[in-house]
Amino acid sequence: MTRQLISSGSRFEQEIGYSRAVVDGEWVFVSGTTGFDYATMTISDDLQAQTEQCLKNIQSALRQAGADFADIVRVTYVLPDAARFPDCWPILRKYFGTVRPAAMMISAGLSDPRMQIEIEVTARKRPAEATP
Repeated sequence: MTRQLISSGSRFEQEIGYSRAVVDGEWVFVSGTTGFDYATMTISDDLQAQTEQCLKNIQSALRQAGADFADIVRVTYVLPDAARFPDCWPILRKYFGTVRPAAMMISAGLSDPRMQIEIEVTARKRPAEATP
Protein backbone atom coordinates (compact mmCIF):
# COMPACT_ATOMS: atom_id res chain seq x y z
CA MET A 1 0.00 0.00 0.00
CA THR A 2 1.42 3.36 -0.98
CA ARG A 3 1.08 6.68 0.70
CA GLN A 4 0.08 9.59 -1.54
CA LEU A 5 0.68 13.24 -0.65
CA ILE A 6 -1.64 15.82 -2.19
CA SER A 7 -0.79 19.50 -2.47
CA SER A 8 -3.02 22.45 -3.27
CA GLY A 9 -0.06 24.56 -4.30
CA SER A 10 -0.54 26.81 -1.27
CA ARG A 11 2.66 28.45 -0.09
CA PHE A 12 1.66 27.47 3.46
CA GLU A 13 2.24 23.79 2.73
CA GLN A 14 5.83 24.40 1.64
CA GLU A 15 6.60 26.94 4.38
CA ILE A 16 5.14 24.91 7.24
CA GLY A 17 5.92 21.42 5.93
CA TYR A 18 2.61 19.60 5.48
CA SER A 19 0.34 18.24 2.76
CA ARG A 20 -3.19 19.40 1.95
CA ALA A 21 -4.17 15.74 2.16
CA VAL A 22 -2.60 12.36 2.75
CA VAL A 23 -4.02 9.18 1.27
CA ASP A 24 -3.16 6.01 3.13
CA GLY A 25 -4.94 3.03 1.62
CA GLU A 26 -8.66 3.71 1.66
CA TRP A 27 -8.30 6.61 4.11
CA VAL A 28 -8.00 10.26 3.09
CA PHE A 29 -6.93 12.79 5.72
CA VAL A 30 -7.48 16.39 4.63
CA SER A 31 -5.58 18.98 6.67
CA GLY A 32 -7.26 21.93 8.30
CA THR A 33 -8.32 24.01 5.31
CA THR A 34 -9.13 27.71 5.32
CA GLY A 35 -10.98 29.99 2.95
CA PHE A 36 -7.95 31.11 0.97
CA ASP A 37 -8.33 30.96 -2.79
CA TYR A 38 -5.01 29.26 -3.52
CA ALA A 39 -4.94 30.44 -7.14
CA THR A 40 -4.80 34.10 -6.05
CA MET A 41 -3.75 33.66 -2.39
CA THR A 42 -6.60 35.95 -1.39
CA ILE A 43 -9.26 35.47 1.27
CA SER A 44 -12.70 37.05 1.54
CA ASP A 45 -13.64 39.00 4.65
CA ASP A 46 -17.08 37.28 4.61
CA LEU A 47 -17.48 34.17 6.80
CA GLN A 48 -19.94 32.47 4.45
CA ALA A 49 -17.68 33.06 1.45
CA GLN A 50 -14.74 31.65 3.43
CA THR A 51 -16.79 28.60 4.37
CA GLU A 52 -17.71 27.99 0.73
CA GLN A 53 -14.07 28.37 -0.35
CA CYS A 54 -12.90 26.00 2.40
CA LEU A 55 -15.25 23.36 1.06
CA LYS A 56 -14.18 23.95 -2.55
CA ASN A 57 -10.56 23.53 -1.45
CA ILE A 58 -11.45 20.32 0.39
CA GLN A 59 -13.40 19.04 -2.61
CA SER A 60 -10.36 19.59 -4.83
CA ALA A 61 -8.14 17.59 -2.47
CA LEU A 62 -10.71 14.80 -2.18
CA ARG A 63 -11.05 14.52 -5.95
CA GLN A 64 -7.27 14.30 -6.34
CA ALA A 65 -7.43 11.44 -3.82
CA GLY A 66 -10.18 9.64 -5.73
CA ALA A 67 -12.85 10.51 -3.16
CA ASP A 68 -15.71 12.98 -2.73
CA PHE A 69 -17.94 14.46 -0.05
CA ALA A 70 -20.00 11.27 0.16
CA ASP A 71 -16.87 9.52 1.49
CA ILE A 72 -16.37 11.91 4.44
CA VAL A 73 -16.83 10.21 7.82
CA ARG A 74 -15.56 12.95 10.14
CA VAL A 75 -15.40 16.75 10.03
CA THR A 76 -13.96 19.26 12.49
CA TYR A 77 -14.77 22.96 12.34
CA VAL A 78 -12.62 25.58 14.04
CA LEU A 79 -13.89 29.14 14.42
CA PRO A 80 -12.38 31.94 16.48
CA ASP A 81 -15.91 33.17 17.29
CA ALA A 82 -18.24 30.29 18.24
CA ALA A 83 -21.25 32.63 18.10
CA ARG A 84 -20.74 32.88 14.32
CA PHE A 85 -21.01 29.12 13.73
CA PRO A 86 -24.75 29.26 12.87
CA ASP A 87 -23.89 31.69 10.04
CA CYS A 88 -22.05 28.78 8.36
CA TRP A 89 -24.86 26.25 8.64
CA PRO A 90 -26.58 26.94 5.29
CA ILE A 91 -23.31 26.31 3.42
CA LEU A 92 -22.39 23.30 5.57
CA ARG A 93 -25.85 21.83 4.99
CA LYS A 94 -25.38 22.31 1.22
CA TYR A 95 -22.27 20.08 1.26
CA PHE A 96 -22.95 17.75 4.20
CA GLY A 97 -26.77 17.62 4.42
CA THR A 98 -27.04 14.12 2.97
CA VAL A 99 -23.58 12.90 4.05
CA ARG A 100 -24.03 13.76 7.73
CA PRO A 101 -20.51 12.88 8.96
CA ALA A 102 -19.56 12.78 12.62
CA ALA A 103 -18.71 16.38 13.51
CA MET A 104 -17.16 18.65 16.09
CA MET A 105 -16.85 22.42 16.37
CA ILE A 106 -14.01 24.02 18.30
CA SER A 107 -13.61 27.69 19.11
CA ALA A 108 -9.94 28.67 18.92
CA GLY A 109 -7.70 31.31 17.46
CA LEU A 110 -6.42 30.71 13.93
CA SER A 111 -2.95 31.51 12.63
CA ASP A 112 -4.04 34.53 10.57
CA PRO A 113 -6.59 37.05 11.88
CA ARG A 114 -8.25 37.16 8.44
CA MET A 115 -9.23 33.49 8.80
CA GLN A 116 -12.72 33.05 10.23
CA ILE A 117 -13.06 29.28 9.80
CA GLU A 118 -10.88 26.22 9.28
CA ILE A 119 -12.27 22.81 8.34
CA GLU A 120 -10.60 19.40 8.56
CA VAL A 121 -12.08 16.17 7.20
CA THR A 122 -11.38 12.45 7.18
CA ALA A 123 -12.79 10.32 4.38
CA ARG A 124 -12.83 6.61 3.64
CA LYS A 125 -12.88 5.80 -0.04
CA ARG A 126 -15.57 3.33 -0.98
CA PRO A 127 -14.60 0.32 -3.07
CA ALA A 128 -15.47 0.65 -6.74
CA GLU A 129 -18.79 -1.01 -7.41
CA ALA A 130 -18.68 -4.09 -9.57
CA THR A 131 -20.04 -3.57 -13.05
CA PRO A 132 -22.58 -6.26 -14.05
